[in-house]
Amino acid sequence: MSALSRDLVTLWDETLQELSTHTSPANKAWFRDTFITTYNTGTVTVGVPSIFVRDYLRDKFSTLILRVLREKEQGIRGVVFSVTHRTPPDQAKRIEREKQRSTTPSAVIPLDEYYVDRNDNLNPKYQFDSFVVGPFNQLPHAAAKAVVERPGVVYNPLFIYGQTGHGKTHLIQAVGNSLKKRGLKVLYVTSERFAVDYFNAIQTGDANKFKDKYRAYDAIIIDDVQFLSYKDKTQEELFHLFNAFHDLNKQIVFSSDIHPALLEGLEDRLRSRFNQGMIIDIPKPDLESRTAIISAKLAHRGITLDDQIVGYIAKSIEGNIRELEGMLNSIIIQSEVSEKPLTYEMVKGIVEVSLKPKTNLSIRDIIEKIARLYNLSIEDLHKKTRQKEIMRPRQLIMYILREDFQISFPNIGAAFGGRDHTTVIHSCERIKEDLKNDPMLPRELNRIRDLFR
Repeated sequence: MSALSRDLVTLWDETLQELSTHTSPANKAWFRDTFITTYNTGTVTVGVPSIFVRDYLRDKFSTLILRVLREKEQGIRGVVFSVTHRTPPDQAKRIEREKQRSTTPSAVIPLDEYYVDRNDNLNPKYQFDSFVVGPFNQLPHAAAKAVVERPGVVYNPLFIYGQTGHGKTHLIQAVGNSLKKRGLKVLYVTSERFAVDYFNAIQTGDANKFKDKYRAYDAIIIDDVQFLSYKDKTQEELFHLFNAFHDLNKQIVFSSDIHPALLEGLEDRLRSRFNQGMIIDIPKPDLESRTAIISAKLAHRGITLDDQIVGYIAKSIEGNIRELEGMLNSIIIQSEVSEKPLTYEMVKGIVEVSLKPKTNLSIRDIIEKIARLYNLSIEDLHKKTRQKEIMRPRQLIMYILREDFQISFPNIGAAFGGRDHTTVIHSCERIKEDLKNDPMLPRELNRIRDLFR
């Protein structure tokens, strides 16, 4: 096996930097005090501070870590997580206790076992068995199961929409993995990847090869359809692909963060095709469902918490499933680091600190963050234009700045290229009026607010 082209410290530093771009800030603590201890015959051993961190990284991040390591060094074929301390001498007793609990490294993670299958892009961890069903997602879960039972016959296409972190990707990939087990040739692809594939095919003159590739599958799953907005040529190709699949009773599954009726820059004929099947929403999880999700996540990790603590977390975190997972991560790792049992008071303190509003954001920071959601720049928002794709996001941002951050009307106007405060007032009033008549507008505002939670 060839030697590495960089030393172990540099390799891990570069790996951690890359991992930070693929994981949420809430997960940063899991990588604290980790390092590469050895590299031997293609296997990297990652030292971790405790059994708990070892098991969590192995279960949740092994695929990502291995992929990033292989991008840095192609000779790497596997990764091992081992409880290994490099702490000061005054913590020797703590180290000894940890060693007594376990010094056995986790099993080597082979290259093929955890990798997403590049033939279909399906992640094997997304299964129906691991999908927590509650009142909020019973209907989309039932529709997804029905598609598996009778692909291409019922609910074709199946279009699932909902805010980020509500479980859309898990559910549609569970459909794909189940169809795959039944012998169907399935492809999961994001709309961005579909668009890139099409663009590359046009550039290289391989349009027919592109068509043949996608039409060779028995079922196709396209995630995040909203990113196809205003991509007219790609939409045209998707329209023809849709017709080809539908005519042959091949199953099609889509996901989006909003209802197709609200997707701007979408051709009417494609919107009409979406409406031919089942369009179904995964809303925000209710209290009962949040409690069930927390309990399931804890059980998966072999952790037991008092019902009072579980109930408190469920009541405090009213957002999406990812927020629940992030909070659980923070609570558990802080308990592990402090070596203290999780009490109600301890959890309450952690939650309260985490939920404190972010006050260090400037007006420009807020505008930039929301603008990215609409694929716009600040310069776009400053333009003197009444184009809907610019004017509407500008109105929504002004409304959020006023209602959620209590920014004065003159300051908001100044942040948008020196607009008069009366323009800001008019924009805010327009959104307030639309909230009375547009049942989908609250969902869009919540999607924006999720950026700051």
